[in-house]
Amino acid sequence: MSEAPQTAKAETLSFQTEVKQMLHLMIHSLYSNREIFLRELISNASDACDKLRFEALDQPELLEGDSDLAIRIGFDKQARTLTITDSGVGMSRDEAIAHLGTIAKSGTKEFFSRLTGDQQKDANLIGQFGVGFYSAFIVADKVTVLTRRAGLAAEHGVKWECSMEGDAAGEYSIESITREARGTEIVLHLREGEDDLLSGWKLRSIIRKYSDHIAQPIRMRKEEWDQEKNEQVLRDDEETVNQASALWARPKSDVTDEQYKEFFKHVSHDNEEPLAWTHAHVEGRHEYTQLLYLPSHAPFDLWDRNARHGLKLYVRRVFIMDDAEKLLPFYLRFVRGVVDSNDLPLNVSREILQESRDIDTIRAGCAKKVLSLLEDLAENDKDKYAKFWGEFGQVLKEGVGEDFANRERIAKLLRFASTQADTPEQTVSLADYVARMKEGQDKIYYVTADTFTAAKNSPHLEIFRKKGVEVLLLAERVDEWLVSHLTEFDGKPVVSVARGDLDLGKLEDEEEKKASEAQADEYKELIGKLKVSLGERVKDVRVTHRLTDSPACVVADENEMGTNLARLLKAAGQDVPSTQPILEINPTHPVVQKLNAGTGHFDDWASVLLDQALLAEGGKLEDPAGFVKRVNQLMLAL
Repeated sequence: MSEAPQTAKAETLSFQTEVKQMLHLMIHSLYSNREIFLRELISNASDACDKLRFEALDQPELLEGDSDLAIRIGFDKQARTLTITDSGVGMSRDEAIAHLGTIAKSGTKEFFSRLTGDQQKDANLIGQFGVGFYSAFIVADKVTVLTRRAGLAAEHGVKWECSMEGDAAGEYSIESITREARGTEIVLHLREGEDDLLSGWKLRSIIRKYSDHIAQPIRMRKEEWDQEKNEQVLRDDEETVNQASALWARPKSDVTDEQYKEFFKHVSHDNEEPLAWTHAHVEGRHEYTQLLYLPSHAPFDLWDRNARHGLKLYVRRVFIMDDAEKLLPFYLRFVRGVVDSNDLPLNVSREILQESRDIDTIRAGCAKKVLSLLEDLAENDKDKYAKFWGEFGQVLKEGVGEDFANRERIAKLLRFASTQADTPEQTVSLADYVARMKEGQDKIYYVTADTFTAAKNSPHLEIFRKKGVEVLLLAERVDEWLVSHLTEFDGKPVVSVARGDLDLGKLEDEEEKKASEAQADEYKELIGKLKVSLGERVKDVRVTHRLTDSPACVVADENEMGTNLARLLKAAGQDVPSTQPILEINPTHPVVQKLNAGTGHFDDWASVLLDQALLAEGGKLEDPAGFVKRVNQLMLAL
C-alpha cells in the first residue's frame, strides 16, 4: 500500500550552490548552441523509459496496464510553452528534490573549480560535465515539472516549478498533486525571442538532427494548413518523428556519420564530437553488439577513483544499467558506448557481472576492439592519435600493468618524450626508438623524474649525449608504474640510466673500459675516505663513467626502489623502505680531482658533493640549512 503524500501545500526550497552556478552557465555560456536543450531533455526522457522497462522485468505492475513507452513533444503558441512528456519511470517527491534541486555527481566541486569565466572554454567543459535537465533554462525563464513515480498512487504526483525572474531566481517550489499518468511532463515557458521553437517544422528538424537515434518513438501531433486561419493547425492524430530503433542494432551501412556523432552525445552527455568510433556485431560462442567511442577530451573526473565509468549495457535491446564498468578494463575507462548482449539474463546485476564468464569474454572482446581502433589511428591518422594521446595517454599507460594479455599491443601504442628532440611532446614510440638504436646498442634506456625539465637535465644523461644514444624522458607519475611492468620490448631490455652499475656493452670500447678500471684503482683511497666521511648516508661510493660534466650523481642499487619512485610514494603517504643511495664520482671533474689531491674541510666537501647530487635528482635535503652553511664555509675558504 502506498504512503500518503507528505503535504499538499507548496514548499519553497533553495537550490544547492552548484545548481545556481550551473543555471547561470546554462543561460550565459551555452546559448550559442541553444538547440541542445531539446536533445538533453529527450535523452533524459529516453533514460526514464529505459529504467521503467528494466524495473518492470521484476515488477510488471509498474507498467500499470500500459506498456507503451514513448516521448511526446507539443507546443502551445498562445501560451508560448513547449512540452516534453514521457511515459517512463517518473519521480517521487524525494527524487524530484534529489534530481532537480541538487547535483550529486562525483567531482562536482572539481568541475566548478576548473571554470575560467571564458564562455567558449567553459561551454566545452560543461559539455563534458553533462548539462541535462538544467539546459531547459537556455530557452525558458520558467520551467514546470509534473511527475509521478510508476507504482505510486495518483495522489502522489509532484509539481516542481522554478522561475529565473526576479527574487525567485535560485529557488524552486514543490508540492503534491494528483496525477493520473505515470512519467514526467516538462513545460518550458519560453523566453522572449524564442518563438521559432513554437513551430512543428522547427522542432521536427531539431529532433531529426539530434535525437533520431533514440530507441523510443518521439511523437508529435500532425499539422495541416487551415485556409481560413491562413496558418498551420494541429490535428488530433500523431506521427513518429524519429526512426525509433536502437542505432547500434542497425547495419553500419544504414547509419550516417552524423547519426553516430549525435548518438555519442546522447550516451556520453558530451557536447564535443567523438574522436573515433567502432561498431561491430560479434557472433560465435557469445553474440553481442558493441558500439564504442573515443571522446575528444578527457572528462573532468577521469582521475576520480569514486567516479562511475563504463558502458551502457543492454540485453536484447532492453536497457540494464549505465556505467557497467566490468565491460572494459579500468585503463580504458575513458571509452563510451553501448554493449547489447543476446546471451546475458535480463535480471543481470552488478554482482553477477563480477563473476560472469560471459562478461569476461565481452570485456576481452571490447578491449581488443578499442586497441584495434587505436592502432588504426596510430597508423593512419597520426594527428588524431596525437590528440588522443595528449588526452588519455597517461591512462593507457596503466594498461601495461593491468592487462597482461594485451601488454605487447599496448606497448606499441605508447608514446614518450626523448633526448632525440628534447621537447616535452610525447611523440616517440618504442618502435621508433628501436629503429634508431646505435650499432651495438642492445638496451632501451630511460630516465624518470618529477618534471620534464628535471628529466632532460639529469646528470645521468651525460655519457649518453656524448655517445649520441637516445634516452626516453619519463616525467609522469604513472611512468614509475609503467617501467616496473614494461621490462622489455621487441626483445630489448628496458633499463633505467639511474639504477645499478651502468653497462654500456658494445657502446663502450676496450680503451674506455681500461681507462675506467685504471681510474677506479687511482681513486681507491678517495673512495675509502668518502665512505668513512658519509657513513650511513650512502650504501656505497664508486667511480662512474656515466658523467662527463657533473662531479657526482646518486644511483639506486639494481634491486632497490629508485629515488624518484620513493619520493612519489612518500608524497602519497606510503611507507617506503629506508634505503641509501650509491654515490658515483666523476674522476675527470676538477672538484673530484681536487679532493683526490688532498684538501682541507674534507667532510664538508664530501657532504656537499652528496647533497648536490641529491638535488640534481630532484630530491629534498634532510638538512638544507646545514647544506647552505657548509657551502658558505667552503666559499670563504677558497
